[in-house]
Amino acid sequence: MTRNLILGTAGHIDHGKTSLIKMLTGVDTDRLPEEKARGISIDIGFAQITTPQHQFGVVDCPGHEKFIKNMLAGATGIDLALLVVAADDGIMPQTREHLDILRYLGIPRGVIAITKADLVDESALELLELEIRDAMEKTFLAEAPIVRTAIPTEQGKAELLQALDQQADTAIFANRNSWFRLPIDRIFVVQGHGTVVTGSIISGTTHVGDELELQPAGTRVRVRGLQSHSLSHDQLGRSQRAAINLADVDSHQLHRGHELATPGYLQPSRLITVQLEAVARYPRGLRHRLPVRLHAGTTEAMGVLSLLEADHLNPGQHALAQIFLDEPVTVTWGQPFIVRDSAATITLGGGKVIQPTSRKIHRRQLEPMRQLQELQTNDPLRRLTAFAWFRGSNGFTPPELVREIGIMPGEIDPTIATATTQQVVQRLGKGNHYFSAAIINELANKVLQELLALHRANPLQLNYDRQHLISRFHYLNNDPMVDAVIEHLVDTQQVTTTEQGRKLAHADFRPRLTHNQLQLKNKIVAAILQGGLQPPELEEFRKMAGTLSRELGEVIAVAIAKGEIVPLTATIFLHQQHLEAAKQHARTLATGGNGFTVSELREKLQTTRKYAVPLCEYFDKIGFTRRENDRRYLVE
Repeated sequence: MTRNLILGTAGHIDHGKTSLIKMLTGVDTDRLPEEKARGISIDIGFAQITTPQHQFGVVDCPGHEKFIKNMLAGATGIDLALLVVAADDGIMPQTREHLDILRYLGIPRGVIAITKADLVDESALELLELEIRDAMEKTFLAEAPIVRTAIPTEQGKAELLQALDQQADTAIFANRNSWFRLPIDRIFVVQGHGTVVTGSIISGTTHVGDELELQPAGTRVRVRGLQSHSLSHDQLGRSQRAAINLADVDSHQLHRGHELATPGYLQPSRLITVQLEAVARYPRGLRHRLPVRLHAGTTEAMGVLSLLEADHLNPGQHALAQIFLDEPVTVTWGQPFIVRDSAATITLGGGKVIQPTSRKIHRRQLEPMRQLQELQTNDPLRRLTAFAWFRGSNGFTPPELVREIGIMPGEIDPTIATATTQQVVQRLGKGNHYFSAAIINELANKVLQELLALHRANPLQLNYDRQHLISRFHYLNNDPMVDAVIEHLVDTQQVTTTEQGRKLAHADFRPRLTHNQLQLKNKIVAAILQGGLQPPELEEFRKMAGTLSRELGEVIAVAIAKGEIVPLTATIFLHQQHLEAAKQHARTLATGGNGFTVSELREKLQTTRKYAVPLCEYFDKIGFTRRENDRRYLVE
């Protein structure tokens, strides 16, 4: 099976990159009139190399220092680099800058082509090869084949194609996820077809008819047609150049740097957290609050650098940092990036994205720094633990793990299952939202402490309104999460509820009565017991309470909570012993399925309608009976 790869050129201006690609493919990648007039590449150009083993989508990048931003856009998605050095010039400034860029972008393999080999003698070529080897030391091109070429005679053409094939065979590419992603590098309109965008597919596959998401706007678009190098396809995938015809999209709303992706994959952010290295060639290093240009994918955005561990980063050193951007960008965990100075004259450094969507992190705080280190490990469970810690009370949904910590789509469920089993994360409620188990436990303890504090302040109040308790955590700005934690505490029997969950109490709370209050409670319970099915009413209890009349409601509530008495209404209470007797009489009346009326039960119990009616309504309320017209039937 033919393997698809993206081959990108790099090297100093006028070293013959475009001519070399034309020799290999027959295609002149300089398509702009200005490029023809000036004789230099200004923007990225495209061609294709087909060998028996591989199909290379070629991205020819400009070498002039003023067009580095175009080179960076073209370098997105490169699998294999073709570094070009002219024999009559040797290693030049843009050669080194392009090499830095390719290194930061994580290109795994490459080939070095010496052009214009016919213009110098053998000894000069040998010295140049030594110079190249010295410059490539400790880079991904340290062992790369060097091929001498000359355009007029097509010297080295066969050897260069063979070297590209060999490097492509041995390259081990990053395990990119199966969700589709294409950073847009060109937009144009085809008469009769509409808007077309092009780019290198860096992950996943798309088909004609698919719905994709256009970022950073987040709008849904439909794939009307697909082409690669002028040939139509039903589907295209990773490491292929793609021209995608989009249905009903205004080309004026698009520009280089926008992206097409599987819906829900990418999320724009104006703040990202990164592991940054200062380029060794720039003697001034990087300072805190330095204005920079971020290049990620085909995006270029201005921002301000915030060094999290120091005020200055020396050349060749690396550190954790955040970049505050003027406009939102879409990046993913582990994605390479480049930073250049605000005037776009020099590459300052590069690195990997750690947090694609970030919040401001206060500098030099130990725990956030430790968690950021965990986000860089190769262990997905450790990354998940740190990610959940940063998300705090906001939590996360499993699909976010693809973007935020580099979990492959097929590994989401087993990773979540392992994390849940090991109590790293915890799902709250019936939804698909997960939280750090440590943060859930911390919040649960705070909820229990709040309840206990309320109980201590009001030792006779049996329970508290749920919304009142939730309001005490207003600073979290996440009422649903607090409510879900309360449900978790109810499920684990740490909190008790009444009135369909509207009232809450700590499971260990027991009301504490004074000696006088206890005596009053016992008198009330005894009076209700003695009253049988015609018990005394609330007014009599007020007289009984005397100086404790203000505490009467709470004392009665304690008796109810202990199960000694049952409230039929707000003023009528029945002793539990008489309630059970009344239930037994109701069962006797309802034998045979005929049910009973209020009058029949009143006569059976030898009480009055004043007590029989609320008793029957209480039976309905607790589900002991159901009412049909004037008769009641047993439910149990």
